[in-house]
Amino acid sequence: MTAPLKHANADPITLDVALGERAYEIVIGRDVLNSLGARVAGLRPGARTAIVTDRTVARHWLEKTEASLTQAGISTSHVVVEEGEGSKSYAGLERVSEALIAARIERNDLVVALGGGVVGDLAGFAAAILRRGVDFVQVPTSLLAQVDSSVGGKTGINSPQGKNLLGAFHQPVLVVADTSVLDTLSPRQFRAGYAEVAKYGVLGDEGFFAWLEANQGDLFKGGAGREYAIATSCRAKAAIVARDERETGDRALLNLGHTFGHALEAATGFSDRLFHGEGVAIGMVLAAQLSAQLGMIAQVDAARIERHLAEVGLPTHLKDIAGFAQEGLADADALMALMAQDKKVRRGRLTFILLEAIGRAVISADVEPVLVRDFLKAKLAEPA
Repeated sequence: MTAPLKHANADPITLDVALGERAYEIVIGRDVLNSLGARVAGLRPGARTAIVTDRTVARHWLEKTEASLTQAGISTSHVVVEEGEGSKSYAGLERVSEALIAARIERNDLVVALGGGVVGDLAGFAAAILRRGVDFVQVPTSLLAQVDSSVGGKTGINSPQGKNLLGAFHQPVLVVADTSVLDTLSPRQFRAGYAEVAKYGVLGDEGFFAWLEANQGDLFKGGAGREYAIATSCRAKAAIVARDERETGDRALLNLGHTFGHALEAATGFSDRLFHGEGVAIGMVLAAQLSAQLGMIAQVDAARIERHLAEVGLPTHLKDIAGFAQEGLADADALMALMAQDKKVRRGRLTFILLEAIGRAVISADVEPVLVRDFLKAKLAEPA
């Protein structure tokens, strides 16, 4: 993929998620948050809004978001949750749901999810169950949310037994991805989001992966490639979602790296010891290495994936995780038990997303658990 880069301050990029009567737009560009109020007013005249956000995002972007809505004549309120996966819980869902009820958000109103993947999942799920369904708008403020979790309608919370085990498919009516908000992310948060960008190249577009290898420095510095990479990622996801909204087929490919990654997140207590994107990075490397062990992908290509993720500073080995030696993380059987709670389990059998080549992922439901256990044991035994 060698398309010329567009200037970072070019007109916003607008993509369509083609879902018939439930189709919606993704708007990508610098400072597009200023247009949120006008877009909401045009989409839903007379609606009230309630913003769900977290403390860190609120400090940077709540006032600007409220101002955009107010200037468009839209009444708004807000609820602020704690940052991090801990808010994607029963308690977090109760807090947000009760706040939305208290704000008298009705079926013709809108919930606005202003934040990263945690806020988007939590606010979207609350909207899905509030009065049996209220529409919502995604305003993703992390790279991970802009390229992945804000698009496609997956919402939910975590169970102590596993990641995203409670939720609903509930599509947003609009996604507004302002790339200027990414300037406030920590380097670690941005890197974690980059794992999901790389994922789109690894699973379905070798040309895009090669482009990332050549241009990742510009993307990290906020150069002209940032909007291009985000739009390319969103375009890839939108196409898959349009074909398979409820993950009965191709959409499972988007879970590349997630079966391993979600188990690692659960083993670390959904804490900041391992961000979601970091778990996905390690999971992609493990999926590539397992694919190579099965003779599906060349070892040189598996090594190429690992090398690129390591070059941008992402963890690529189990022992890169903080507190690796703690019980449950350095135990193959414990990790297997956590993977057994994965949403893709069918009749007790794990479904893995494996690789035949960079840019060609496949769904495999016939990998023997004993093989996976032995593979994990070997990886855990590798020197740091």
